[in-house]
Amino acid sequence: MSDVSDLAIIGPGHWDPLGVNLTGAAADTANVALWAPGADQVDLCVFDVAGRQTSITLPELTLGVHHGRIRGISPGSRYGFRVHGGWDPTTGRRWNAAKLLTDPYARAIDGSVHLDDAIFGSSLTDDLVRNDADSAPYVPRSIAVVNAFDWGDDVRPLTPWADTIIYETHVRGLSRLHPQVPEHLRGTYAGAAHPAILEHLTSLGVTAIELMPVHHFTSEVHLMERGLTNYWGYNTLGYFAPHAAYSSSGTHGEQVDEFKGMVKAMHAAGLEVILDVVYNHTAEEGVNGPTLAFRGIDNAAYYRLRDGRYYEDYTGCGNTLDLSHPQVLQMVMDSLRYWVLDMHVDGFRFDLASALARSAHDVDMLGTFITTIRQDPTLRRVKLIAEPWDVGPGGYQVGEFPAMWREWNGRYRDCLRDYWRGASGVTELGWRLSGSADLYAAEGRSPYSSINFVTAHDGFTMRDLVSYDHKHNAANLEDNRDGTDDNRSANYGFEGETTDPAITKVRHRQIRNLMASLVLSTGVPMILGGDEFGRTQSGNNNGYCQDNAISWYDWEWADWQGDLVEFTRYVLALRREHRVFRQRFFFQGTPTSEGGAPDLGWISPSGSTLTDGEWNSPDTRTIGMYLSGSLRPVPGDPPSGRDQSFLILLHSGTEHQPFVLPGQPYGQTYRRVLDTHDERPGVAPWIDRADATVMLAPRSLVVLRVEDDD
Repeated sequence: MSDVSDLAIIGPGHWDPLGVNLTGAAADTANVALWAPGADQVDLCVFDVAGRQTSITLPELTLGVHHGRIRGISPGSRYGFRVHGGWDPTTGRRWNAAKLLTDPYARAIDGSVHLDDAIFGSSLTDDLVRNDADSAPYVPRSIAVVNAFDWGDDVRPLTPWADTIIYETHVRGLSRLHPQVPEHLRGTYAGAAHPAILEHLTSLGVTAIELMPVHHFTSEVHLMERGLTNYWGYNTLGYFAPHAAYSSSGTHGEQVDEFKGMVKAMHAAGLEVILDVVYNHTAEEGVNGPTLAFRGIDNAAYYRLRDGRYYEDYTGCGNTLDLSHPQVLQMVMDSLRYWVLDMHVDGFRFDLASALARSAHDVDMLGTFITTIRQDPTLRRVKLIAEPWDVGPGGYQVGEFPAMWREWNGRYRDCLRDYWRGASGVTELGWRLSGSADLYAAEGRSPYSSINFVTAHDGFTMRDLVSYDHKHNAANLEDNRDGTDDNRSANYGFEGETTDPAITKVRHRQIRNLMASLVLSTGVPMILGGDEFGRTQSGNNNGYCQDNAISWYDWEWADWQGDLVEFTRYVLALRREHRVFRQRFFFQGTPTSEGGAPDLGWISPSGSTLTDGEWNSPDTRTIGMYLSGSLRPVPGDPPSGRDQSFLILLHSGTEHQPFVLPGQPYGQTYRRVLDTHDERPGVAPWIDRADATVMLAPRSLVVLRVEDDD
């Protein structure tokens, strides 16, 4: 790190690229550029190891960018900006040089926000009155870094969508309690890449790890006031910087290399890395939120404003970034390309993606954000997943994103929950199990446009989904008002954990039912991390502020949890080994050959085709789903296009149910390969012939392989 006493202007520098970019053989000079077109002056502030500040005014202004070539900046230098300008919040102008601002293009950030009156740009009693207290002691520092990581022979897995299995998890929670991960690595990027973690993921059979936010974030003011912290990370401060608290090796730039090392290790294990990204809002909250970066650089450009003063809030977080503004859109695109090209990630899940797609106010699938992604030669080739809703009017957009996008299918989640808890029949279930053609068949989309999930970070875990009728969020200190009340859950006779063997048996079977349904449905399955071993949050369905045992993964398992892991491995292997569960085209419901069975058939317990009355009856609880092994041709596959045929029997009723196995054209002989009534997979397989009646246990799922295909 250079001595800040050497800080000096040695040239005008250039307006592009933005941020602090180290140059020169000794890496002791930098091109410094900050876009702030309405500002009168921009000062670069550099801090020494003791926290003393040296400031220098950027000398040039080009195309709204203040810039200069500065000597005295080197790897690890800690800096920020102070932006001078007019103060008139009624017209959106909130410049305030008393506030030290994070560089929007900082590759690393050190420190967190500390609660103090000085962090607010306005008076706490009136958002129109400027607060001139210096915020520097209470806000993070941007860090200058140099890109020198050795990627070696890193190769992206490039897993096809049809073969993708997503595992949603949290960097800290994943390894924080793992006994095989060294203590100093737990809860870090290095911990997530530890061989013990990678072995679990690869042996499970997932192909992609989707990380909850790793962009540098800070806690909301209301959490700091209650002595809590933001655990999930949906409160971004820096869109180019990996979150510093997840680094075991240091926070003066070391976090960048540690993140890259994690990605490299995951790639070597065959795992893709998908980032959950939050470009819809920032950590600056509403009009009375802290001034940390964007608000103090150009408030009216970065945010959607109403009446010049107030923030449009399509996110429920106080503000909404305005991606219809060219410079804001450029920042987001630059950020995405950086994470792909420099950090080697394989894709993104966009939080509240509908907010990103809004033009003036309405969601616009032909708007600037969606269009720019589509034409970008880097971004259009990576995995793109939308959370297709926000909290604004018209924000629920499931099934509406363009063909290159995949979507979290909230309708799949709700349908599967309702069916297995006995709250609905099968009317919608057929669509969801077979790829949601009603949502995605138009405009060139495919079954893997649907990201199928039953649980995610937001809501109950799978174990809690079958253990609680109601949320239990007292630890969040919001009088249990936070979190959804629409859980579509059931406790089966007792609220919370119990030792009652009858209740416990039903719950464990329901977890297996939900997991098997999820994995064997057509589409792309997403498993919530920890569901494979029955992780619980003790009924908390909104653990965003619980950086503790409520959210961390407990790797000490009871016997039934170990059995559940083996069950999940088995059903994932079944999917992986049979392309019939990984359809690339929507089913037609017609024979694939003359006189053959349809590619998809729906069977009633009588062994005949399901009638319209049975489909539409709210009392129908039992259905058979036939999947033909005579697959429609796919380029690159063997000419025969053959797999084995399967019959999946689903029964959500509370009593035993007889089911007649169908005869031709479906099959003559059936072998059981999975029954969720069994605590372990592959136990005592039986073979039956067509027209035989099998007895389904209450609340169970059975997978039968058609032996005629052998």
